[in-house]
Amino acid sequence: MRRIIAFDRVSADGYFAAPDGDLSWAVPDPEHDRGVAERTSADPAPGTLLLGRRTYEMFERFWPHVLREARHDASGTAPDPHADGRRAPELLAMARWIDDATKLVVSRGRAEVTWRNSRLLRDVVPDEIEALKREPGSDIMLFGSGSVASRLAELGLIDEYQLLVAPLLLGGGRPLIAGLSRRVPLALVEATPSRAGNVKLRYVPAR
Repeated sequence: MRRIIAFDRVSADGYFAAPDGDLSWAVPDPEHDRGVAERTSADPAPGTLLLGRRTYEMFERFWPHVLREARHDASGTAPDPHADGRRAPELLAMARWIDDATKLVVSRGRAEVTWRNSRLLRDVVPDEIEALKREPGSDIMLFGSGSVASRLAELGLIDEYQLLVAPLLLGGGRPLIAGLSRRVPLALVEATPSRAGNVKLRYVPAR
């Protein structure tokens, strides 16, 4: 049974995006990037991503361009989507992993998705999500996608929350999870600080 793991960078006051959607406030974290690259390269199976329309379109604009650029760049690095001018080999590994992954896009508005290995889901339907979790393969990663994350949290379908908490206060913005009709107690699995000042928190639903 695959798990759904919700990952995002959040500010210390709990926002995953500024009010206008800006993400440039995120604090670069080479340690985190290396860890992600090591874990994804160790998994022989292609990944699976679950994305809302807005997050998918941000990924679609950025990561394929990174791979096209890499074909003509001998540095073996890729740019950081959160920090202008920063490049790292781990980010190129991430670009390749995202491109190879199955990308499940929750959208009522898009007529089609053309990025390779992408397919549309018209809504968050519990039975369909449970069926996806029963399919063979690696865990399903949910990046950003606040409306999808909120709906899945409400339904109790997220198996783990991974939050990279940045050392800054935005003072306002978009919360990752909003509009829940009930409290969802969580149990802390891991809290790991990095030299960059970020803290990675891993939670699972408390049973």
